[in-house]
Amino acid sequence: MSTIHPLAYVDPKAEIGENVEIAPFCYVGPHVRLGDGCQLAPHVTLLGPAEFGPNNRFFSKCVIGAAPQDLKFKDGPTKVVAGSDNTFRELVTVHRGTEVDRQSQGITRIGDHNLFMVGVHIAHDADIGSHIIIANTVQIAGHVRLEDCVVVGGASAMHHFVTVGRNAYVAGMTRVTHDVAPFMKVLGYDQEVRGVNIEGMRRWRFPAESITAVKQAARLLYARRGERSPLRTEEALRHIEADGLMADEHVRYLVDFLRRKLSIGIFGRAREHYRSDVDADRQNFYGTEKKEAVCE
Repeated sequence: MSTIHPLAYVDPKAEIGENVEIAPFCYVGPHVRLGDGCQLAPHVTLLGPAEFGPNNRFFSKCVIGAAPQDLKFKDGPTKVVAGSDNTFRELVTVHRGTEVDRQSQGITRIGDHNLFMVGVHIAHDADIGSHIIIANTVQIAGHVRLEDCVVVGGASAMHHFVTVGRNAYVAGMTRVTHDVAPFMKVLGYDQEVRGVNIEGMRRWRFPAESITAVKQAARLLYARRGERSPLRTEEALRHIEADGLMADEHVRYLVDFLRRKLSIGIFGRAREHYRSDVDADRQNFYGTEKKEAVCE
């Protein structure tokens, strides 16, 4: 049986699963679906359309499912879809998708077993995988894709349409403006690659031979301090293929990721190749029919 505090509001059009706990002063709007075992701390706001799988935890003052902060949004029935066992800490915000994104189909997606720490913002049409940790006040712009098992340090910010490859590590206060290769560690204003996320790969029980192969590939792709400049990326990829490293599935994934970034990436962001909005989508805001502002 679910427990709903009398000082909480649950819209009659919301769907609540079994053993859900809803604390005082929560608001669960119409067309919100909460799976079994979800827990809402006081002052949580869930807005629909939105779907949440079982065993999600929502801490105070998080707001999930609000309309996107995007000029191309036209008040359509876009939504948030989240899987199971996610934790949304205090002040986390997640916005619904927009109508014109063909990749997302109007859905902001979140996988399973993720931790979003205090103040994280996930914008419209984002595609967040599973087993991800995002630290405090990270800002994720629209259309961003985070693949599985990514870790993002606090106060980082991500440009729209960026992809962060699986098992990557983004250090705190990093400015991410182009795709982050899988298995790599990046940091700083220039998103510098500082090596392979060896500890992360070990935690996820990658075979030792795969870690070694990824390290060898990374040496060809990225320079270390005090050493000679690296091979150009295309040449490095050819060396990786010629040296037999492609026998490892994780190296193959790394190479495929980088080739996609090189071949279709716009400003280093492969997802931007599929961008489907146009200037006409913003005319309601910038249109010439708008009245001039009058200062009084």
